[in-house]
Amino acid sequence: MNVQTLDVRHLLCPLPVIRTQQKVKGLVSGDILEVISTDPGALNDIPAWCRVNGHRVLKATERDREVVVRLEVGKTAN
Repeated sequence: MNVQTLDVRHLLCPLPVIRTQQKVKGLVSGDILEVISTDPGALNDIPAWCRVNGHRVLKATERDREVVVRLEVGKTAN
């Protein structure tokens, strides 16, 4: 299992989701990706993208104007 962080702070919709998708393409099933964003929409958008694409959201929180979504890459990553 590989754990990586993707910093998409200061990017607005739809870029956090697009960058997440690009990053996940380089990962394998079971890897963990933590996405950090300042776009409040990412709290809903990234988990929705995960559901549609077969990834599992482990955590989705907002604190101090930052959204953190921790996801486990599913089998549909590649």
